[in-house]
Amino acid sequence: MRVRLVGTWLRAYDEAGTRVRRVLVLEPDGSFHERSAVVSVDTAVPRESHGSGTWLFDGTNLKRHYRLVNGLPVSAPTVPFATFELRFTSRAEFVGVDRIRGRQVTYQRVPEGTLP
Repeated sequence: MRVRLVGTWLRAYDEAGTRVRRVLVLEPDGSFHERSAVVSVDTAVPRESHGSGTWLFDGTNLKRHYRLVNGLPVSAPTVPFATFELRFTSRAEFVGVDRIRGRQVTYQRVPEGTLP
């Protein structure tokens, strides 16, 4: 199942007047990097951010440990972990449930090199 997660994934959604695109790349060696672009209704210029760290899949949960955010080491009070209980809806899509924050996210597989 872990092998099935390796690759490039896109999460795109609208929230409170903003358009968000997140591209998550899960590498076979257990590292990941993520790039995000946020465009609000009052500006055409996207705000971009990026993070990287390590990931693992325990058979149920995708767990990411952020080591860097925007090129800087993660420190308190930022929580450097993201954990989602996964359910595959197809070979090209999974739904993740964050039980702590009470939210659900959907990622779709996209070609390598996709930008947010």
